[in-house]
Amino acid sequence: MDKKKSSHSSFGEITKAMGLVFGDIGTSPIYTLTVIFFLTSPTPENVIGILSLIFWTLIIIVTVEYTFLAMSMSSKGEGGIIVLKEILHSSLKSARSMVYVTFLGYIGVSLLMGDGVITPAISILSAVEGLELIPGMGHIDENTVVVITIAITILLFAVQSRGTDKVASSFGPIMILWFSSLFITGFVSLIESPGIVLAISPHYGIEFLINNGLAGFIVLSEVILCATGGEALYADMGHLGKEPIRRAWYFVFFALVINYFGQGAFAMRMNEGKEEQINILFAMIKHQAEFLYIPFLILTLFATIIASQAMISAMFSLVYQGIRTHIFPLMRVKYTSTHLKSQIYVAAVNWGLLAAVIFVILLFKKSTNLAAAYGLAVTATMTVSTIFMIWIFLKKDFKLKFYAALLVLVVNLAFLFSVFTKIPHGGYWSIIIAAVPLLIIYIWTFGNKSVYRSFRSLPIDTYLTSFDQLYQGGKLLPGTALYFTKDLYMIPPYMVHCTIRGSIMYEHNILVSVITMDKPFGVQKLYVPDITEGLSGLEVQAGYMEKLDVPKILKETTIDPKVMFYGVDDIRAKKPMLKFFAFIKKITPNFVQFLDLPYHKLHGVVTRIDL
Repeated sequence: MDKKKSSHSSFGEITKAMGLVFGDIGTSPIYTLTVIFFLTSPTPENVIGILSLIFWTLIIIVTVEYTFLAMSMSSKGEGGIIVLKEILHSSLKSARSMVYVTFLGYIGVSLLMGDGVITPAISILSAVEGLELIPGMGHIDENTVVVITIAITILLFAVQSRGTDKVASSFGPIMILWFSSLFITGFVSLIESPGIVLAISPHYGIEFLINNGLAGFIVLSEVILCATGGEALYADMGHLGKEPIRRAWYFVFFALVINYFGQGAFAMRMNEGKEEQINILFAMIKHQAEFLYIPFLILTLFATIIASQAMISAMFSLVYQGIRTHIFPLMRVKYTSTHLKSQIYVAAVNWGLLAAVIFVILLFKKSTNLAAAYGLAVTATMTVSTIFMIWIFLKKDFKLKFYAALLVLVVNLAFLFSVFTKIPHGGYWSIIIAAVPLLIIYIWTFGNKSVYRSFRSLPIDTYLTSFDQLYQGGKLLPGTALYFTKDLYMIPPYMVHCTIRGSIMYEHNILVSVITMDKPFGVQKLYVPDITEGLSGLEVQAGYMEKLDVPKILKETTIDPKVMFYGVDDIRAKKPMLKFFAFIKKITPNFVQFLDLPYHKLHGVVTRIDL
């Protein structure tokens, strides 16, 4: 009975993985070969060579890099580029090495956010373009396709605040149906040209690159589209566990390969001219079973919406990690699920992402045009992840994994250099989009360091001399007062102003410090009952993905405050960058809003800081 229960549980987890992890990579067949055969003619030699490149890209980049190498490393079961950065950071001693790792991590996070803008745009746009091949529909104007795409995109983003927990259960079955459809349609096409399976031999891919020179190198920049979304396998490991994701990948990989091979066989037989710009997948479905075309198109639309949803959720999670690790400004966070920590909603990210996606759709208008910008951010992120892995394996002396990661890096670099050819054709937009979060990260971290240098905190020993004198004076207010501080042993200026200069002294005064740990989950409390008479301390250490409930922690520690004091920075800056930092600080919520503390007990004390 236990085995039966375990198998049901395992199947359920695999189904969840289908819906939450493989949406992006699973919708790549909609546009990948179509884009490639705009660049080169689908002759038998070209088709077999390109399919060989796709097959080995899925093997090396997704299977080896992510399911084998990356998934062998985690922090409390969590994965992702921030986790890799933290694992590597903890093993380094050189300050210079730490700076390099931090900078590379920031670049990786920024590029991943750039990918988060392009993925919903290209996925939904490519699905809506399938309307053009509906039997009897006739030609649909490009602007109509754009309007429909934008309408679906707005609807998708508008429902984010309600949470996806209730509908997420349907994602898995829909994606199983999607991958089954890809497999069946690919297999039906493949049996008409069985010789195409020879493409699994790597020498056809190498031969294609050698024979085509620069043209083959440019084609390589589009081949990487088949692996977009591969990083989700590792990033979502904490939500589902590595085993369900690995098992689901076997099925997904098989379905993708058969479909790509089927599309290649169809393109070779039909010899679609690149000037006709026909979507190969949709044309293949229409050719095989015209009466199933509309149901397949509806399924495609659902699959692309699920892929976009997964990317939006990933952006929320990434920004939340960034807020907790102090690389992003504080933003209001809404928890949309009572049992899934990953289900959060960040309004500022949601609407900012929507604006960026709509801008990209209006800018490129066609999925084939958008493909010119797609791939650069993904490939660069994969390269950064591989560099981190090599570094970690070298530190831990894992020789086999180290050499495997070196091979993966060589392949990643080949793809990275090839996607540089996209820069003049719209690829620069990937850099511009990624530059926005990178600039925000730089300004925020630089500004906080400047504030910290100007923030004249008082050592607790010095503070206690004055505190003890005032406390012994006997003019005490009844109840307990909390004072939020970064460190229990350094007193912030606002508290000095409040207690010593303002003579506001309560019977019980408690310093509260909230510290973010390097690991993703876990909460630790350290209560220091008697720093001196009338003054205690509470240090809360929490993982950077932990949902922090400070009122609950206070209740557990039997602390019932009458008032809660916190500092409000009034920053006056002269340099343009610091002025911008001051502006961001002013328009973003204070940390007390982020922690969701009871407003009727809060008292903000303003501190003037000149930078």
